[in-house]
Amino acid sequence: MPKQKTHKGSAKRMKVTANGKVLRKKTFGGHLMSGKSGSQCRKTRKTVALAKPDAKRALRRLGQP
Repeated sequence: MPKQKTHKGSAKRMKVTANGKVLRKKTFGGHLMSGKSGSQCRKTRKTVALAKPDAKRALRRLGQP
């Protein structure tokens, strides 16, 4: 049986915490920031945990059991 490979695109965008949560960056924070309010810009800097069903799928792509 071949080894399971990590999905490298997902690995660059997500991080697994010690408790098993999957963190991702918030969207809409890459460019065109001058048209957005300051509070919206600050909120997009934070990371957010994935929802349970999405996290389960993401962990499988990241090579977690």
